[in-house]
Amino acid sequence: MEIKYIHRELSAVIKEAYRYFSVITVTGPRQSGKTTLLRNLFPDLPYYSLENLDVRSFAENDPIAFLNQHAGGMILDEVHNAPNLLSYIQGMVDEDAERRFILSGSSQFAMLKKVAQSLAGRTAVFELLPLSYSEIHALATDVSLDNLLFDGFYPAIYSGRNVPKFFYPAYMKTYLDKDVRDLLQIKDMMQFHTFIRLCAGRIGSLFKVSELANEIGVSSNTVTSWLSVLQASYIVALLPPYFENTRKRLTKTPKLYFIDTGLACYLLGIETAEQLLRDKMRGALFENFVVMEALKRRYNQGKEGNLYFYR
Repeated sequence: MEIKYIHRELSAVIKEAYRYFSVITVTGPRQSGKTTLLRNLFPDLPYYSLENLDVRSFAENDPIAFLNQHAGGMILDEVHNAPNLLSYIQGMVDEDAERRFILSGSSQFAMLKKVAQSLAGRTAVFELLPLSYSEIHALATDVSLDNLLFDGFYPAIYSGRNVPKFFYPAYMKTYLDKDVRDLLQIKDMMQFHTFIRLCAGRIGSLFKVSELANEIGVSSNTVTSWLSVLQASYIVALLPPYFENTRKRLTKTPKLYFIDTGLACYLLGIETAEQLLRDKMRGALFENFVVMEALKRRYNQGKEGNLYFYR
């Protein structure tokens, strides 16, 4: 089967930033295309994944020797698995601005916090979400809206490497086995899975913590903690209400959306595009699509999200 390379709109912005920064950092969901994008943009830089235990062991035990393997720099994937490397990278680019390090990771909060601490002013940071409508349209102009919403926007589905009925169950298993266990010590994973499914049923609605906590039978603090994990691992995004007073934006109830409608359909038990056509959540999923398109457009221009809803 032929595997297609999908051009990403973020490419031009990353290339421009590469002229000015010694370090480029790209975060985003698992399988949003970060590795493919970076290896395509920087084919001359050697690539290392820090999910590989041997690579990680070398990086952690002798970071200077690891980073000095290649004088010109390297691509380091899933760098949040070896956060101590960042301080060594800082020292190296301070000594030699010609060295280049390309970093990627799929743990939003943890990685951005560590990058901000160690590489402030030395790195340009970008977020790569799944494919935008225009990126898909460049490949296939005849995809219906309902098929788009059902299939979702992950590159594997459009490059010929996978199909939704296999992709999303595997994605959720990887997510639960890796990201959740890394970020939280959850005693009842079934309860957490129920929480994710209930979130999918609240797409486009105000996210009321106490209401969801009562429905699941856990504390509000637990729901808040679980929600932060969904955000950190790029499963959901929150859209705050717009107020001229910035403090109100931070305290008022946000709306909840999923990063990908295909994953949301899977969690909602929607098994075909035809079923989606008749489903009561179709309108909410379309709203989700519109919000995510706006967010992707900003991210693909190298801008922060800064989106709000107006009541």
